[in-house]
Amino acid sequence: MKISALIVDDEQPARDELAYLLKQIPDVEIIGQGKNGVEAVSLIRELGPDLVFLDVQMPGLDGFGVIKKLLDRNGRMPYFIFVTAYDHYAVRAFEVNAVDYLLKPIERNRLDKALQRVSAMLEASEAAFQKLDRLVHMIEERPMQSSKLVVKSGNRMVLVDSSDIIYATIEDGVIRIVTKDLDGQSNFRTVEELQNNLDPNIFWRAHRSYLVNINRIKEVVPWFKSSYQLKMQDRHETEIPVSRAQTRRLRELLNL
Repeated sequence: MKISALIVDDEQPARDELAYLLKQIPDVEIIGQGKNGVEAVSLIRELGPDLVFLDVQMPGLDGFGVIKKLLDRNGRMPYFIFVTAYDHYAVRAFEVNAVDYLLKPIERNRLDKALQRVSAMLEASEAAFQKLDRLVHMIEERPMQSSKLVVKSGNRMVLVDSSDIIYATIEDGVIRIVTKDLDGQSNFRTVEELQNNLDPNIFWRAHRSYLVNINRIKEVVPWFKSSYQLKMQDRHETEIPVSRAQTRRLRELLNL
């Protein structure tokens, strides 16, 4: 990955010297040069470089002033390497999160080390961005989770908030949904289909035939052979078995 770099220094010989060194490094591409702080702000906003070599002492707007201007605008910030003839600026450079600082005249091996740090930071940033991008796509591709479900109870079709569901089960191929005040049928065909339309952080498949709202568990009842049953908060305090495959997940959910 090539690093796009901007050089800002009020002295032409200093810019030329740094440009000469950078042109010998194949992973760096110089996309612009500026001779003062005002030009630096403008070029950074226009070109969006990965890295800026920024002279500390410049007439008018100095290197620290450039960063302050950019921070005030909340724009995308590049990485900065300060270039200075005085090492007493080093502490201030790191206070504004500069990647590194270089003393004039610049030594090639010192420049290489600074660029290695920038490369590592850019790669880490790119990896984090890719992970975030994948996560966004996963969220976008997931089925929409409904906050309300239609439940048939007798001759009525009742809209139920998903958070009010205590548990759901399948009996003779029919999905039954239970709330504190209602016991009825859903038009979903399988437990899997219902589960895909509910919040996975709240609804848990405790058993092949049962989907439970973990916020509506009243009591965990130890059962034989290190298994458990869940006493729910419905009117009948229904006890739901936890399958052996889900016992470990139950311990994780409830810190048992």
